[in-house]
Amino acid sequence: MKLTILFGGASFEHEISIVSAITLKEKLSNFDLTFIFCDSDHTFYLVEASKMKAVTFSKGEHKKMPVLTLAQGAFVQKSMFSKSEYNSVVLNLIHGADGEDGTIAALLDFYSIKYIGPRVDACTFSYDKRYTKYLCEAIGVKSVKYEVMHKNEHCNIQTPYPIIIKPSSLGSSIGVSIVKDESELDYALDVAFEFDDTVIVEPFLEGVKEYNLAGYYANGAMHYSIVEEPHKEEFLDFEKKYMDFSRSEQVLTADVSEELTLRLKTNFEKVYRGLFEGALIRCDFFVFNDEVLLNEINPIPGSMANYLFEDFAVSLEELSSSLPHSKRPKVTYEYIHSISQAKGK
Repeated sequence: MKLTILFGGASFEHEISIVSAITLKEKLSNFDLTFIFCDSDHTFYLVEASKMKAVTFSKGEHKKMPVLTLAQGAFVQKSMFSKSEYNSVVLNLIHGADGEDGTIAALLDFYSIKYIGPRVDACTFSYDKRYTKYLCEAIGVKSVKYEVMHKNEHCNIQTPYPIIIKPSSLGSSIGVSIVKDESELDYALDVAFEFDDTVIVEPFLEGVKEYNLAGYYANGAMHYSIVEEPHKEEFLDFEKKYMDFSRSEQVLTADVSEELTLRLKTNFEKVYRGLFEGALIRCDFFVFNDEVLLNEINPIPGSMANYLFEDFAVSLEELSSSLPHSKRPKVTYEYIHSISQAKGK
């Protein structure tokens, strides 16, 4: 299968995207892969597969590689006497801003380029944690109680300590702090507001169980990964998640009952259907006091959560054959012609 992996972007998660792309290069060794790197200045570069190494980007060697532009249906490499098009299905592997905020989705839609990844509306409800909460309320999926705080606005927090402070529009645990008492609050808020003007405040739930489930819709049915129970300390910080994104070996299925597995899948489908078609996503759930709570939607999970699928390559093939198609209205200018005729012009 031919597949273009698009990675990089102007984001705090830029380097994680590079790690994900390198991981998938090894995982999808039987695919005919094209690698397109989006630099932080939004220039697209065609990267040779043999150069897919972290130092290629840290040393700026990618800037010597061919620059690509976009045209209808393809990325294009132009030279003085020729033009090459790269029109295979694109896998949007840009984490954070650009990739998950809807920017790349809008760009690919505009140029009618087929892609695996969340569409613009799905990005809206998964990139900003406030809107994820609103989505949960609308579709009947329970989530952790929360408060919203805005930068430069004094607000008395009502949630009892300990609490978690999260930037509203950021992933990979960047800017996240556990606050155990009021003396730690100001510092945690300063850290979070370095990355976002809005933060989410949630209770820190002692004794909570966490389960991850990935999936996608293809060929008329939902397809699910195994259920994973991540083993971690209080929470995964940036460095631990950085390493986590390089995983390629399949993990073990969590020891959970069929009843709980069904509840997790039911909640996953409520989140996915009607919004995330065309994407492979991972939902992170909490189980607390026998309630399933959605913690987070990962619309472009690290390394595409390949380690949760028995045959990840087949999953991508299935998904690429079931991508949604946006219809464009046919422009005929009939209205303008009728007005012109009525005026005798």
